[in-house]
Amino acid sequence: MSERTPEHRYTAELAGAIERRWQDRWEAADEFASANPAGPSARPEDPRLQPGREHRVVMDMFPYPSGAGMHVGHPLGYVATDVHARFLRTTGANVLYAMGFDAFGLPAEHYAVQTGQHPRVTTEAAMATYRRQWRMIGLSHEPDRSFATIDPDYYRWTQWIFQQVHDSWYDPEAPAREGSGQGSPGRARPIGELVEEFETGARPTPDGRPWADLDRVQRAEVLQAYRLAYVSSAPVNWCPGLGTVLANEEVTADGKSERGDFPVFKRNLSQWMMRITRYADRLVDDLDRLDWPEKVRLMQRNWIGRSTGAQVRFPVAGAGSEEDADGPGAGQAPAVEVFTTRPDTLFGATFMVLAPEHPLLEQILPEQWPQGTDPAWTAGAADPRTAVSAYQRQAAGRSDIERQAEGRTKSGVFTGAFATNPATGTPIPVFIADYVLMGYGTGAIMAVPGQDQRDWDFATAYGLPIVRTVQPTPEHPEDEAFTGQGPAINSANDRISLDGLGVEEAKEAMIAWLERVGAGEPTVTYRLRDWLFSRQRYWGEPFPIVWNEDGVAHPVPEDQLPVTLPEVPDYAPRTFDPQDADSEPEAPLARAREWVETTMDLGDGRGPVPVRRETNTMPNWAGSCWYYLRYLDPRNDAAPVDPAVEEYWIGPREQTVAGAPEGATDPGGVDLYVGGVEHAVLHLLYARFWHKVLFDLGHVSSEEPFRRLINQGMIEAYVYRDARGFAVPAAEVEEHTSSDGGPSTFSWEGQPVTQEYGKMGKSLKNVVTPDEMVEQYGADTFRVYEMSMGPLEQYRPWETRAVVGSQRFLQRLWRNVVDEETGEVTVTDEPMGPDVAKAVHRTIDQVAADYAGLRFNTAIARMIELNNLLTKLDRVPRAAAEPLVQLVAPVAPHLAAELWERLGRQDLTYTSFPEADPALLVEDTVTAVVQVRGKVRDRLEVPADITESDLEALALASEKVRQFLDGAPVRKVVVRAPGLVNIVV
Repeated sequence: MSERTPEHRYTAELAGAIERRWQDRWEAADEFASANPAGPSARPEDPRLQPGREHRVVMDMFPYPSGAGMHVGHPLGYVATDVHARFLRTTGANVLYAMGFDAFGLPAEHYAVQTGQHPRVTTEAAMATYRRQWRMIGLSHEPDRSFATIDPDYYRWTQWIFQQVHDSWYDPEAPAREGSGQGSPGRARPIGELVEEFETGARPTPDGRPWADLDRVQRAEVLQAYRLAYVSSAPVNWCPGLGTVLANEEVTADGKSERGDFPVFKRNLSQWMMRITRYADRLVDDLDRLDWPEKVRLMQRNWIGRSTGAQVRFPVAGAGSEEDADGPGAGQAPAVEVFTTRPDTLFGATFMVLAPEHPLLEQILPEQWPQGTDPAWTAGAADPRTAVSAYQRQAAGRSDIERQAEGRTKSGVFTGAFATNPATGTPIPVFIADYVLMGYGTGAIMAVPGQDQRDWDFATAYGLPIVRTVQPTPEHPEDEAFTGQGPAINSANDRISLDGLGVEEAKEAMIAWLERVGAGEPTVTYRLRDWLFSRQRYWGEPFPIVWNEDGVAHPVPEDQLPVTLPEVPDYAPRTFDPQDADSEPEAPLARAREWVETTMDLGDGRGPVPVRRETNTMPNWAGSCWYYLRYLDPRNDAAPVDPAVEEYWIGPREQTVAGAPEGATDPGGVDLYVGGVEHAVLHLLYARFWHKVLFDLGHVSSEEPFRRLINQGMIEAYVYRDARGFAVPAAEVEEHTSSDGGPSTFSWEGQPVTQEYGKMGKSLKNVVTPDEMVEQYGADTFRVYEMSMGPLEQYRPWETRAVVGSQRFLQRLWRNVVDEETGEVTVTDEPMGPDVAKAVHRTIDQVAADYAGLRFNTAIARMIELNNLLTKLDRVPRAAAEPLVQLVAPVAPHLAAELWERLGRQDLTYTSFPEADPALLVEDTVTAVVQVRGKVRDRLEVPADITESDLEALALASEKVRQFLDGAPVRKVVVRAPGLVNIVV
């Protein structure tokens, strides 16, 4: 007969009933609502707003709602932030903890294309699934602060922020906004202030003509060159097979689209851009003021790619235009501009390489190959134009990543032109090659094969000269470039000599010489490019822009926001033959003719005029650039966020963040932001850029969006594959243990399968859902298991069979308070014994520090240890049970709330976290180390409060110490009570 389960045992069934009851009660009471000091949701009388009370914003990176819902890997960060938020509430802090949805994007649009169903329908259904799962696992979000980026009330303000960016320009000479921590001038200013400077003559127009002499179109063209959001013909990733332009992150390393695996081509197309490059220095410098993982800061620094060096001009021989010999450029040959971080190696530049897209090519290509051209340089073409055109078509089919891949065979073609090395006066051939990118530096390099391995490989392949300009070390191979430090060699002419100088000295000398002779100047350059902001998609935020009959862009009047998406007959962009690189984008919105063609009063005194709406949509990055601000004040109809609310929640504070350099000021921002490292660059960089623009314009008081960032690890799972290498359902695999202690084997449907670790996903057939775990064990057990698997930042394997350990912990806790047979509370009012009291208070102290430090796995281990101690008692004292329930509450909130109420208490959510008695934290004895001649010779158990004189006496009296002294006189005794004695002989 099977053992009878006691009626009141903490089983999954009982846990489920408790959890649903408390979730209902919390929802009805709006239990987790925080208090705003101003704005539509203000609670000015709330005691949490009193001076001196802490306030904290805790956030996760909000998700894109997949129709399949979450698997157990998704809630790892969510449970962690919930535990932290629940703990902070018990410290008396006013805690804002909300969650919304990043709901525009391709998956819903592709589903709409396949089914004809509006993407909003599938997206809202997916959001409902997520909200149900969040509630099921007990996340304490504030429902009144939730929203989705697809809500018109939300993207009205996304469009408004876009207009703020569009109607701004970056003035590098303007003093930084008062109160900022930046060390140099430069900030965004309203475009109207620039217009005023042009009107008054305080700033000349680019061509010197008076502003009054320019017509509307000419003025618009001038301002276009300054605006932070502008339209430009720029190289973009065009995917004919998808019919849309893709961001770099949407293109795979082999030049294909991430979705659909279609070829991607580089094309110059007219697109909306944002001048994020104007903020490059501030984006780099302010990283030091943030409490972020160093690897993320490094990734952003590398992405921005700030480099210091020199801009050098190489005149192109014989390429001057004779047609305008009497014009302003008469007698001036075009020059290739090169940025280099190693101007000291200029004497070793033996050829030049341009990106295949370089605009100077049209000016420098001769009609015929120069006499004596090496046939290996021509790719078999009859003339330079034919060779260059063919190579350009070939390069257009490769991604930037593929073009720069290490170890790839270098390819290129001679342009037929020669440039003059300003240091040597020697004509050097100009090639094009795809390993040089137009998007970095000037799109051209001076090739110094002696000091750069890629240039060495290219020179070797094409028979080009190699001149070393830095003395290699003796052991350096003769057939490789030398990239190390050393004295300059072969670097002198009749006007300058670098020979013998170190690298840094040689750099300074060469830059000064280039300036003196007019061949170059010191320069700072960046890898960062302006942000491509257009998408040829339907399911995204419409641009709040219209075009008038002159082709000039105008913001939609603010009182007409939001510009909502129209109904369209087809959600798909027009697609083309995947290889048709010459095709042109056609966005789905262009088909809504009545929506596109409209009339509007543009505020220029002409009344309503015909206009054409912008038919591209914003990228899904737009909505995620600022959503943390809307959490602060989600019902505000007058502004994205009330300034007083923003300053209260995320404004700068007196203390600096952890690890900031001395003298740095707090930049403000969200107190804790948790999300995957895959967003380390793009989302975080874009959000920082928008936030800095809003700061410069006076809309926010904080300079940064996120003070502290944590990247949670990933939960991995076993993947099982059959003989063909296909994944099989992990839940159906049988394990066979070895009788001789060897490794287990596995089978599926009687056939052997292999086991490996991998991601969790539908394609790998190893998904485990939180729904399954909650049904089998309960939400609190699921939460405890996820938090106990290891440090938050660590990758960890999922093992369903191990979940039972977390369940047993909660069952023992339940039994320590509740009788399983009767359901009665069994705690006693008798005082704790001294050993139990010390254990309780030490655990309180340690767990409080662990919760504050996000060390949830060690907090759980300490609580298990204390709980196990209590199980050994005949009856558990109330004085021990109640604080343990409070300790457990952040991680297992439903069970803790139930036990708290059964113990006769109320309002556990806001009950103060227990305080440890300092007197009970003192250790009775400690181990004192005794050293003689610097080596440990004895260890003594001594009272923790022992005096230095008593400890010295005990050490000198030690039999082991006396043996090592062997009668030698003691010169000095250094005592650090209670842990160390050092005897100097």
